[in-house]
Amino acid sequence: MGFLLLLCFSFTISLSSGADTISANQSLSGNQTIISKGENFELGFFRAGNSSNYYIGIWYKKAYSNPPTIVWVANRETPISDIFISELKFVNGNLVLFNEYKVPIWSTNITTTSLNSVIAVLLDDGNLVLRDGSKSVEPVWQSFDHPVHTWLPGAKLAYDNRTKKSQLLTSWRSNEDPGVGLFSLELIPSTKEYISKWNGSQQYWTSGSWNGQIFSIVPEMRLTYIYNFSFITNENESYFTYSVYNPSVISRFVMDVSGQVQQLTWLEATKQWNLFWSQPKTQCQVYAFCGAFGACRQTGLPFCKCLTGFKPKSENDWNQSLFSSGCVRITDLECGNNKEISFVAVEVAKVPPNSVSVAVGSGGECRTNCLNNCRCNAYSFEDNRCLVWDVELLDLSEDNVNGATIYIKVASKDLPPQLHEKNILGAVIGSVAGVAFVLGLILFVIYRKKRISDGKTTMEGSLVSFVYRDLQIATKNFSEKLGGGGFGSVFKGVLRDSSVVAVKKLESISQGDKQFRSEVSTIGTIQHVNLVRLCGFCAQGSSKLLVYDYMPNGSLDSHLFHEKQDNLLNWKTRYGIALGIARGLVYLHEKCRDCIIHCDIKPENILLDADFCPKLADFGLAKLVDRDFSRVLTTFRGTKGYLAPEWLSGVPVTAKADVFSYGMMLFELVYGKRNAEQSDESKSRFFPSLVANVLMVGGDILSLLDNRLNREASVEQVTKICKVACWCIQDEEDSRPSMNLVEQILEGVVDVNMPPVPRSVTLFLDNTEPIVFFTEPSSSNSSGDDSQSKSASSSG
Repeated sequence: MGFLLLLCFSFTISLSSGADTISANQSLSGNQTIISKGENFELGFFRAGNSSNYYIGIWYKKAYSNPPTIVWVANRETPISDIFISELKFVNGNLVLFNEYKVPIWSTNITTTSLNSVIAVLLDDGNLVLRDGSKSVEPVWQSFDHPVHTWLPGAKLAYDNRTKKSQLLTSWRSNEDPGVGLFSLELIPSTKEYISKWNGSQQYWTSGSWNGQIFSIVPEMRLTYIYNFSFITNENESYFTYSVYNPSVISRFVMDVSGQVQQLTWLEATKQWNLFWSQPKTQCQVYAFCGAFGACRQTGLPFCKCLTGFKPKSENDWNQSLFSSGCVRITDLECGNNKEISFVAVEVAKVPPNSVSVAVGSGGECRTNCLNNCRCNAYSFEDNRCLVWDVELLDLSEDNVNGATIYIKVASKDLPPQLHEKNILGAVIGSVAGVAFVLGLILFVIYRKKRISDGKTTMEGSLVSFVYRDLQIATKNFSEKLGGGGFGSVFKGVLRDSSVVAVKKLESISQGDKQFRSEVSTIGTIQHVNLVRLCGFCAQGSSKLLVYDYMPNGSLDSHLFHEKQDNLLNWKTRYGIALGIARGLVYLHEKCRDCIIHCDIKPENILLDADFCPKLADFGLAKLVDRDFSRVLTTFRGTKGYLAPEWLSGVPVTAKADVFSYGMMLFELVYGKRNAEQSDESKSRFFPSLVANVLMVGGDILSLLDNRLNREASVEQVTKICKVACWCIQDEEDSRPSMNLVEQILEGVVDVNMPPVPRSVTLFLDNTEPIVFFTEPSSSNSSGDDSQSKSASSSG
């Protein structure tokens, strides 16, 4: 039967010659559907996930995926189980859904004057409208007025000025249940902003107010012209609506089950939806995403875990990554039996809401107060202030560095042995002898292991742990230098298995062996086609070396800044390099467990394999030195032209610093020369100023191209690259795009607006002097210019 239903769902049966219409004398059941005139959308029965529940809904037909992408559901709270007996038809001018028992479970609930001429039409924008076919084009009812979780172009999210109620965009309950979920989006007309709420009450995100062009907290809107937003208000309602500039772009906004508002565009080449934008940016910023007594962790999967001593309230929900049901204690607490109760310390980003302040003088008194209060679930004592929670703990997010500590009440027997509070003193005294014995045994084993392993190259996880002597032999005593930079020099090497590698001798790393091994092992798990692969390392005393795959075509600067014609990169290859590096940075910024900021994007750190596929090098070295930012700044001294302004202002550096450097690199990719160069007339020239000038006046864009290419390039692509580069070097971080957005622009998924000219570039549009962002080298570091170093491997 399941196969038969699936087979039926796959084929379309028209109700009549007007395949987009249900007339008063027609009904829809089983596998019957109606299709909009341009075949963009389809309406019929669908099954949600693997459940046995069916619903009437609208889904994309042109942008078809499996399962189909649902944009609207009629009976989201009242599913049916038999689509062949159930029926959608007109009754007294209303479209009504009858279930398998012939009971009406959903209706359009309208009153019309002409009961026999009403028709239902599925329009090409995804709107199901009811019209009085005999005398009106205006709908008497439309699905756009009753949104579910998707906001389509042409629809509106409104606030009723008469009833003072908002039209809500509400998440599904789960990916297999389109019922009303916990998360919603609504309009606040007084400030012209949208807010996201949990359970209809707790606000956790805002778009910021509308200024006529963008929402203040969504700066990404400046960069693209996908959408045209409009705000309209009258005595009846206030609302936003939007359209898509390019009608060939298929796009939608969704309130996802994750609690994030997502903007997605359809990528026909891959037949997939591409996430263009989402807010809040991190999952843990969604209020109570993990439910009661669940903790959100942004650096691991799954996002949620139960606190120590707790278990999921619904194992089935958690297996489906539906965490809102939260957690419950493994063992219920017995009121008054304090001997069987303990507290476990949890480090959180912020204390949960709904606490009560208690007037006590110490942490011990705060603990006792909670222990003796049967309703108390947790306490916190910070800054001589005691807080207790008599309610379920919500919105917990892990933070082991900068957060607060709360103490959760649990049954002692549900704690791991090392966390038991009972008999701590006796346990310590009783275990001293055992600990001494174990420590002695461990030291003996380590000593034996060291004696056995000394002088041998071994495997450590997925990486090879080299001994210094082996790398010394492989590189012929570090004789064939490939390049160098702030982090050290790079040498070519040949291992015993004849594989060619690049060995970097690090000169700025002060970590001990154990810390170095730990961090390098983390970097070794980061794998991406546009990142140079780390093969192994060496950590012996002061000698710290990294071993990478060898890149036969060297670094990008060796192809851009040298006149040899055999090294010349054509435009197609250059565009592919720009896109590849963008993808690599997206991976580092958004898809690793922790955001990794490269901190030194420049042509010297972009390596090319045998097929000229770009590989970003040194992406892990910023992580290795992140405990000492003065050291990072030291390594950058002398690297002119790539540093974002914030490096010089002393503010914390974000991933947008990489975006700035990437933009400066894009200019050089187009130009084939350094951005700041000395012309034949001995005058300085700043290439970004030339680009800005050509873009402003609509000049000859190919005049900016590397003259060795003889204007052989796509005007559209060169224009796009130049616009993106100008956006990337905006003075303010918030005005720069994310690398994810850059990737989508270069892929052709979205278009890009004309950028404003950065203030720093404006100063030099009519000036012969270049603008260069750099720090003055100290006397101890003034001998070399790091930006001029050349590398055929992982130079810094």
